[in-house]
Amino acid sequence: MPIDTSIRPRWLPQVRPQVWALGMLTAGLLHTAATFHLDERVFYSLQSAWQDSSLQTRSLWLPGYQVRIEAKPVATVVDNLSGLTFDEQRNQLWAVVNNPEELVALDLNGEFIARYPLTGFVDVEGVTYLGDNLLAVAEERSQSIVILPVPTQPGELLREDYATVSLGMGASDNSGFEGLGYDRAGDRLFVVKEHSPRKLYEIQGIKASLNGQLNLKVIDREAWIEDKDMASDLSSVHYDERTGHLVLLSDEARMMLELDAGGELVSFRSLWSGFAGLKNSVPQGEGMTFDDKGDLYLVSEPNLFYAFERK
Repeated sequence: MPIDTSIRPRWLPQVRPQVWALGMLTAGLLHTAATFHLDERVFYSLQSAWQDSSLQTRSLWLPGYQVRIEAKPVATVVDNLSGLTFDEQRNQLWAVVNNPEELVALDLNGEFIARYPLTGFVDVEGVTYLGDNLLAVAEERSQSIVILPVPTQPGELLREDYATVSLGMGASDNSGFEGLGYDRAGDRLFVVKEHSPRKLYEIQGIKASLNGQLNLKVIDREAWIEDKDMASDLSSVHYDERTGHLVLLSDEARMMLELDAGGELVSFRSLWSGFAGLKNSVPQGEGMTFDDKGDLYLVSEPNLFYAFERK
């Protein structure tokens, strides 16, 4: 619609409509750049391009991953597909569903294997395999971690039957514990809080506490994420035992970050359309994990499965 210059105050200089349009476009681009932290993405992309090639062999190197299976609906799951973890003893994946709370077994191609109702569990969001046939499940609002054995037969799993660790860290709302990752060698459980504010915790001694050694230690790893503003929220975390690196998933930013043992950024991968071979952006990434060969698996609400491999 043409601009009515007849109502322009006399003290304003006359500006052509094209200039107004250019100004509005520029303002829109600046807003978009700020919202998605494009300056940081460009900076880290250039930094990655100049990294020593030996670093790529000593890391997961997320820019090298390309999609193999994209947005495959998981059979029998309608909505709220959330956390994901790899179980090398069974060469399969475990996922959780929030409302109704369920533990779901998948193969490495996203095919449904089995489901186990989580009776008494509330607001389940994250899951990680601890080894020794044990799983840890996170309940978001209560900020609780439930340790349960891998199920061996069909049937419901009763929360009251299992050991629980509750960590009251801030308000108990819908921005609590979102994802879990476990370092078996160090007996360290990494926990991410999604937002308001974003948080990364390291909990030492989880498995030892199951054997009666009540010596849990909680470390706030705020320093590792405080300068990673381009990841505006945190929805999942994975500890990679081969490299000792940590991988974080941001749903809002549609990206993954790889951090070294000191919390420094090593690499990142955008999950937007056109990146990693994706035809469409990942709509709402909620959980991700890597297998023992380094292949990447990711789930997104409502019920979508992705698999990536490093080229």
